Amino acid sequence: MMSTFYPNEERQLIAVDCVILGYHHQELKLLLIKRQMEPGIGMWSLMGGFPRREESLDDAANRVLFQLTGLDGVYMEQLYAYGEVNRDPGERVVSVAYYALINIGDDDQNLTGLHDACWCPLSQLPELVFDHRIMVDKALARLRRKARIQPIGFELLPEKFSLPQLQGLYEAIYQKELDKRNFRKKILSMDLLDKLEEKDKTSSKKGAFLYRFNQEKYNELLAKGFYFSVDV
Repeated sequence: MMSTFYPNEERQLIAVDCVILGYHHQELKLLLIKRQMEPGIGMWSLMGGFPRREESLDDAANRVLFQLTGLDGVYMEQLYAYGEVNRDPGERVVSVAYYALINIGDDDQNLTGLHDACWCPLSQLPELVFDHRIMVDKALARLRRKARIQPIGFELLPEKFSLPQLQGLYEAIYQKELDKRNFRKKILSMDLLDKLEEKDKTSSKKGAFLYRFNQEKYNELLAKGFYFSVDV
């Protein structure tokens, strides 16, 4: 469909790509698919697509995420626009990248199977198509900046979690060992976790108490000038 306006301007394609991160067994993982079309058929790739005419970029990214995982309403944030002229050898394509944080336990394995997708540890990433590795690295840098000052890390955990699980998550994000006493003291001092009567006994008979992040309390404190901060 030709436009009446801007008749002398060249047409280009725009796409969205999703860096979908999860946490499982003490590791951050990335959801990858095998690309099913040329160029780059058979290579590992982020999940992406082209926005439909009636979609915003955010709507398109959410659709892509839902098609792959069956999840909606998850934490997702626009990351960066990638517009190198030759980034896609097939066509002039500008891609807007997003990153999403999800609890792997909520992932629909049947849907990911339809796309030949898998969770890959960040420590064992294969070669990715086009500039997708650059997108992943930028998403990790963004996550590391924000996890210190915003409670977005809780998006990667189940609703109920133990303090060892929470510390393990931060250690996976920052790739460093944290002092157990100092970490717990800092986390608990913010008074954002509700301690439950349940225990996680997967790693010991004694078990560790489970907690739940109190989003409502965080929102109330945030409105009063509260500053979330985790020392890492």
